[in-house]
Amino acid sequence: MRHNKKFNHLSRTASHRQSMLANMTISLIMHKRITTTLAKAKALRVYAEPIINKAKQDNTHSRRIVFGYLQNKEAVTELFKNISQKIAEREGGYLRIIKLGIRKSDATEMAFIEFVDYDENMAKTAKKAKTRRSRKSTAKAEATPVQEVVEEAPKAEDAPKAE
Repeated sequence: MRHNKKFNHLSRTASHRQSMLANMTISLIMHKRITTTLAKAKALRVYAEPIINKAKQDNTHSRRIVFGYLQNKEAVTELFKNISQKIAEREGGYLRIIKLGIRKSDATEMAFIEFVDYDENMAKTAKKAKTRRSRKSTAKAEATPVQEVVEEAPKAEDAPKAE
């Protein structure tokens, strides 16, 4: 039966889930993007978007309601000063979830969750895959250019003729 399953409980008690989602929302506001599991990212989007929507109206009542959820002055200030300016014309859909693949240790699906209007971070996070081999030999080869020696082939006139 699906009783009491309107949202993902994330295998946590209600108080633990609320504080975890509040902490993740604070991290998201401060860093503009976080990496987490796909299930937590989906739960965070449902939790954070109404809070972000409240930041469109910068008045005392809205600030107090948002502070009641987050309990962090710096995050509330960042939300109302900077983020609310970027999302002012957007009707909804402030967050984007990007799937990353599975985590090796426990095969959990991982995802980025980020603000749609702060996507300049996308280009910076593309990293090269690390290898176990050292790259010292190729680094030396690139650092010291090798001069190419080109030998000319003997011309057909100069070559001895076989008879």
